[in-house]
Amino acid sequence: MANHASAKKRSRQNKTRNNVNSQYLTKFRTALNKFKSSLDTKNDEEILKSFSNINSIMARASKKGIFKKEY
Repeated sequence: MANHASAKKRSRQNKTRNNVNSQYLTKFRTALNKFKSSLDTKNDEEILKSFSNINSIMARASKKGIFKKEY
């Protein structure tokens, strides 16, 4: 267990960041599964909507450093 104040703060920050990061990953996995299911149904409108949702989630996650920015 952390004894110094700065180590305690770092521990709190890590827990918070871990929760936020896991939320983004869960959102991404859910959106990806919806996109895959819309590909199976071949509904063009639903495919475009779910693809746009995936792009939005990935952009936010990469901006926050959760996903690596690939060039």
